[in-house]
Amino acid sequence: MSFDFAGIDNRPPLLIVLSGPSGVGKDATVNKMRQLKVPIHVVVTATTRTKRPDEKHARDYHFISKDEFQQMISNGQLLEWAKVYDNYYGIPKNEIKGALETGTDVIIKADVQGSATIKKILPEAILVFLMPPSLDELSERLLRRHGNYSSDLELRLKTAEHEINHLDMFDYVISSTKDNLDLIVSKIQAVITAEKCRVNPRIVKL
Repeated sequence: MSFDFAGIDNRPPLLIVLSGPSGVGKDATVNKMRQLKVPIHVVVTATTRTKRPDEKHARDYHFISKDEFQQMISNGQLLEWAKVYDNYYGIPKNEIKGALETGTDVIIKADVQGSATIKKILPEAILVFLMPPSLDELSERLLRRHGNYSSDLELRLKTAEHEINHLDMFDYVISSTKDNLDLIVSKIQAVITAEKCRVNPRIVKL
């Protein structure tokens, strides 16, 4: 078996898919990665949902109209898309392709359904699941975000239970407890380091 010694420090870029139930901390995690200047491109998801007061267009999401979203679908601009809680979410292809072509690792936020779709399209993607410590704590987080208990909150918790039952489709699981964003980010970086040390590297082709 021949080996390219010169290429050992020049491994192909990785595609990380960060998933987990609504409220588990996906947005907070990628924002922390930006804050810490982790050398990875964060793909900004397109969505038709309303922007929250603390969110910024093109940083947290591309907030677009339903007509604009439908146009992106028609033009084949989305890697995958889905309707979640009456809003549409989609992953723009151009952001992924552009980063990978420059040799930059990429991270995508996606729900469990979206993660499964991405894995079918790009089998070399690495799936990471953020696990809440308990459904009770997840419920508390969702209550802080959305206010009083409602049928919407109940649906999100039922969906979370369903999503956790699909844990075996993921490559890695990381616990998302309170006030540990630095630890979560360090574990994601450890995943990247481990994957870069594979004898047979993952090569993502888009």
